[in-house]
Amino acid sequence: MAGFYPLAFAAEEIGGASVAVTNLTAAGAEPHDVELTPKDVERIHEADLVLYLGEGFQPALEDAVEASGTPAIDALEAVELREGEDDEGHDPHVWLDPIRFAQVVERIGAELGGEAPARQLASQLRALDGEYREGLADCARRQVVTTHDAFGYLADRYDLELIPVAGLSPEAEPTPRDLESVANLVRSSGVTTVYVEPLVSSEIGETVAREAGVETAVLNPLEGLTEYELADGEDYFSVMEANLDALRAGLGCR
Repeated sequence: MAGFYPLAFAAEEIGGASVAVTNLTAAGAEPHDVELTPKDVERIHEADLVLYLGEGFQPALEDAVEASGTPAIDALEAVELREGEDDEGHDPHVWLDPIRFAQVVERIGAELGGEAPARQLASQLRALDGEYREGLADCARRQVVTTHDAFGYLADRYDLELIPVAGLSPEAEPTPRDLESVANLVRSSGVTTVYVEPLVSSEIGETVAREAGVETAVLNPLEGLTEYELADGEDYFSVMEANLDALRAGLGCR
């Protein structure tokens, strides 16, 4: 059992045909919103292994894992965590940093007895890190304005300045003063793009962009893929490549 898409993707890539992976977050759903059904709880009890994120990312799943006694991995224990803003606790979005995600992958590989495929997947992630380093090395701007604080690890890794309108949770509601403050910052800093997300409302980002007179673009936090994306063959790497293209365009990279 995997709590959401990145962990399910890693388990499928590492385990291949030897594992049956169930993603508890349905395609197109926001993982923070997941409420477990009695059937989900039963499947957690019956699972051989549960992969999840701690730190309150999916509290219902954390509670179910603790109550079940099923072997489980909290993927956040594999990496060094950054603090969220305004006493929000640790930032859980480690999979958006390819290097940290590689560490998570290796931890999962050790648990599944799939060290070799885990090393191969980690190698691909480190190659992706190289693409990001090269692609974001020479940019006209370094400020990245997003609707919520999901990209802190990515920003830290590639020397970007993240300006989130809301906090770590995509459901966080910024005040009108917050929106005005970010719009003023966008205008004064020369930012040309406000990044919105595909699985949550773009209204906040569009409001800031409209007030500041700039464009919006999609930056996908990869908390889940839609059924259409999965059917179209999209995966972690293709979405991260699209994110890099979106960042390069918005930051004026050469």
